[in-house]
Amino acid sequence: MSQYFSPFVLPFCAAVLVLLGICIWKYVRWYKHFDRLQKAIFLKNLISWKFIPALWEAFREGILHVRISRKNLVLGYMHRSIALGWFLLIVVGAIESHMAPTESHPFWMGIFFRYFVHDTPSPGISMFFANLMDFLLLYVLSGITLAYLKKVYSRIVGMKKVTKHVIFDQFAKFSLWAIFPLRLLSESLSANLYHNGGFLTQSVGDLFSSSFASTFELLSWTCYSFSLAIFFVALPFSRYMHIFTEIVLIFFRHLGLKERTAKTGFTMYELSACSRCGICIDNCPLNKQLAIPNVQSVYFLRDLRYKRVKPEIADNCLLCARCSSDCPVNIDLMSIRQQARHKQELDTQHNYQYLDNIQPFNAIGRVGYFAGCMSHLTPAIPEAMVAIFEAAGQKYWYMDEDKTICCGRPLMQQGYLNQAGELRRKNIEMIKKSKIQFLITSCPICYQSFKKEYKLPVPVIHHTEYIAGLLQSGKIKVRKDDLKTVYHDPCELGRGCNIYKEPRQILKKTTQLVKAKSEKEDSLCCGYNLGNTLINNEQQKKIRDAAFKNLMHKKPDVIATACPMCKKAFKHSMDFPIRDIAEIVKDNLIKK
Repeated sequence: MSQYFSPFVLPFCAAVLVLLGICIWKYVRWYKHFDRLQKAIFLKNLISWKFIPALWEAFREGILHVRISRKNLVLGYMHRSIALGWFLLIVVGAIESHMAPTESHPFWMGIFFRYFVHDTPSPGISMFFANLMDFLLLYVLSGITLAYLKKVYSRIVGMKKVTKHVIFDQFAKFSLWAIFPLRLLSESLSANLYHNGGFLTQSVGDLFSSSFASTFELLSWTCYSFSLAIFFVALPFSRYMHIFTEIVLIFFRHLGLKERTAKTGFTMYELSACSRCGICIDNCPLNKQLAIPNVQSVYFLRDLRYKRVKPEIADNCLLCARCSSDCPVNIDLMSIRQQARHKQELDTQHNYQYLDNIQPFNAIGRVGYFAGCMSHLTPAIPEAMVAIFEAAGQKYWYMDEDKTICCGRPLMQQGYLNQAGELRRKNIEMIKKSKIQFLITSCPICYQSFKKEYKLPVPVIHHTEYIAGLLQSGKIKVRKDDLKTVYHDPCELGRGCNIYKEPRQILKKTTQLVKAKSEKEDSLCCGYNLGNTLINNEQQKKIRDAAFKNLMHKKPDVIATACPMCKKAFKHSMDFPIRDIAEIVKDNLIKK
């Protein structure tokens, strides 16, 4: 082995051990902070077929970066060239070193192969590997070049703003950027001396004199080893921890793990899986419309990981999930944001006494209808739903007709988890006692709450899903008029619950539906989301006006939506027809 050893490999070898030790220590520590349910789910599904799709997704996203490429081809190429290129350099280097006719194959040999192996009995195979490794090195260097250009001029990769990194992340980044130019220089100097380079390294090596190559070859390889060592030691404490953690997180998700109401060890995996790519900055309404560039998820996750998050960053968010739809790692940004907002208890000793007087209705064989607080402030929506129930011959229980009980989600969004839980408990008690078949709600905020935060014994559907089902079954019939409508996807219904198809099905049967400039997962927030209490009314209007301009792309006659909050936002100080889908259906009903 002494033939294939030189003291310059020691920094690399030591750093590999340090990297493995720190990563294992962190992962074990985070796992210990899983709650009881998360540990039970993990152990139950640990040995299962779920590893197969997880393995494919880990390769697809951790190495090929497919999701980020769908959002931004140039940025996707940059990430993929570095990740895939480096991965293949390691794999092909290991194969080449094991094919070498040597008695021993130390693990570092593939990394420093050109320094230790000069002659092989098969020149053709040797040149094939040399050229292949040069091609892979060039591939990585193209990504490194793009990364540098991105820092200097971000628009070259299609981004208006890039992340402002902390000093330690900058240090780790520059050590990464140094690795591959140093590898090119080292292999080129060896190629000059031993003529064992490929098309790239041999061409570069021939530019140097033999005396220069012999003088600086060892120094160059030493610098290469140190650059690897510095990056490996810095990696677990920097944003580059995502390289390994994203893959672990993918496996956890396939095993059924997800965020909880309170922060757990799983949250630490999510925080460390963020590469701080900055994609979430450009489309955030607070940045795009209000020029507030420092509260986006990339900064929130960074500060939360380093335990220095400030309330103004945690609370200054619309919870519109626009960043979630852009995030290439699919981090549960909204749940983590709400965890960080956990506030002290409110004094609710007397506030909720009225709940004791609200009793359920014996609704066996009926459906339950929960209008929600915002729907009561836009009464035309529940009135339209009552008309649709009657037209369909549907028996129903109007759960919050007389005395409104909030679903609890607005409180939860602001961090008052215990108070939200109190409201949920009362609602669950009433729904269980009522014996309804399923629950319908008109408010996407309530819908998401009932769907995700409650554990109800009955299905929960939004009124657009319900109406679409009535139309498909023929229980109600509607006429189609010439009204040109555009549909505004509410954040909580679209990005929050993935309801995009049913609202459009309804509007296509009742009106002439046209497209917005940006819609579905790219829809713009109306600005009046209950998630943010820090921005003022004028700032809300700016965000709303941008959404309105987006909807006016095809000059519609009416804006249709499926959220009472969005309807109120667009109607506020604006003179343009805004209607809920339920209202449109009510007016287009064909009486039997």
